[in-house]
Parts: sequence; C-alpha cells; structure tokens
Amino acid sequence: MLRSVELKDYMVTNPLSIKAEDDLSTAINLILTHKISGLCVVDDNDKLVGILSELDCLQAILSATYNNSAVGTVSEYMANNSLVTSSPNDNIMDVALDMLKHKKRRRPVGENGKLIGQVTCRQLLSAVKAFSSS
Repeated sequence: MLRSVELKDYMVTNPLSIKAEDDLSTAINLILTHKISGLCVVDDNDKLVGILSELDCLQAILSATYNNSAVGTVSEYMANNSLVTSSPNDNIMDVALDMLKHKKRRRPVGENGKLIGQVTCRQLLSAVKAFSSS
C-alpha cells in the first residue's frame, strides 16, 4: 500500500530548470545529457515562467534547419500560457487525473511562489502501480 497519497512523497525535488533568456542549445544539451523529456523555465527568483519540452526543442531545430537560421532562446519556444502547478500536499490521484485530462506529461510543484519540484507521468505511474498492487 502507498505510504502516502501526497505529491511531495513522489515528486522530483529540485528539478532541472533553465532561464527563459538562455540559449535553446543549452536546454537541448541538458535534456539529452540528463535523459529527460523537458525542463521547467524559471526566473531569477525561481518562479516558474514556462515549460520547455523536447517536442518544443525538436520543433525549434527543424524550423532553424529549414530556415537556415539560429535556434534562438528558450523564451521563443517554451509554453507559458495557462501554466498549471500543484502543491506538494495535493493528492497524487487528483494530479494524475488532471494531467490525463489536459494531456500533460509533467506538472511543476510550487510552494510560496517558487518551484520546488516536478512530477512526471513516470513518478505517477510508479505510485499508482504500487497502490494497485497492494
């Protein structure tokens, strides 16, 4: 049985993040090096300002290649409209259902306006599997 259903017990703490003004190639290198599917984009105060996925990066590279241009900065490709965050005390089942409903693979976790973690489908899948096998 799950020891808890709170998100804080399954989230990745201190997720890799990047700044909006950083070069997109830096973000791509982080994604490839750490074998992750995306990054949280934060400002200088660790406030979440966007999400950058590997699909965003792929789109940028294809566009730059097609147009024979530079890839640009993270801010040009990150998603920043209607950002949804969760609280560390949120129920993992509620978060999982909401992520499915909105077809999102990751959910930043914030506290007091700062990014403190992230949960992805991988962590949720592991938690739900443990719950269902109990």
